[in-house]
Amino acid sequence: MVKKKIIKREGEFLFGKKNYIIMIIGVVIILIGFALMNGGGSDDPAIFNKDIYNFQRIRLAPTIVLIGLAVEIYAIFANPIKKIR
Repeated sequence: MVKKKIIKREGEFLFGKKNYIIMIIGVVIILIGFALMNGGGSDDPAIFNKDIYNFQRIRLAPTIVLIGLAVEIYAIFANPIKKIR
């Protein structure tokens, strides 16, 4: 039976530079989605404001957040380009 040796390299990141850049882009997209959800409320709780149910907050912003999450998943699974030393 052949035993495999596991070589652990110290000081090496889990993901490559490409992965981290894609992750940052995904986080920015998610933050844009949450910023689009912001607002639409009323200062007076007795007054109802219909702007809370507009297209931007109900359809567009959650879609952008889901796109950002998909970018994050892609960033995790993307194969980093590693240089051979």
